[in-house]
Amino acid sequence: MNIYLDKVKEENKEVLFRLLEYSLFEESLNDGNEMNNEAIFEYKYFDTYFTDDDRDAFFVREEKTNKLLGFVMINTYMQKSSDGHSIAEFMIIPKYRRNKIGMQVAFKCFDKYRGNWEVSPSFGSDSAFYFWKKVIDEYTNYNNEFIDRIFIFNNIKK
Repeated sequence: MNIYLDKVKEENKEVLFRLLEYSLFEESLNDGNEMNNEAIFEYKYFDTYFTDDDRDAFFVREEKTNKLLGFVMINTYMQKSSDGHSIAEFMIIPKYRRNKIGMQVAFKCFDKYRGNWEVSPSFGSDSAFYFWKKVIDEYTNYNNEFIDRIFIFNNIKK
């Protein structure tokens, strides 16, 4: 299945929010996220993805049908480098997992933004860790580091 990244526009903000809520719910099994009394997992920086130049959100869509398969949110918040990009949130709808769609999405994101990268798998999730390890090892040909739960690499020369 071929996919593409579709930049989320302001008018589709609520669709992204619903997907993000699903993702935060799913991650809450491992990372301790709590929902508020309105049954919402708060996400402090959500609105900034529509106002700040250093944040981007994309829907993941199937090329032929335009079917929504997930989303990815990218920002420039770095913990180990002074500049670069980071995967803030990443989710493929469960029905479409294990089909290398996540790997395609990650590769497209990495190719879109050259330079330093940091990827921190969802806290406490072995499956997220092994997914990102496999993806980043393949993308970098094992030329990456894992420090303080963060995968670090540079793709400027790739």
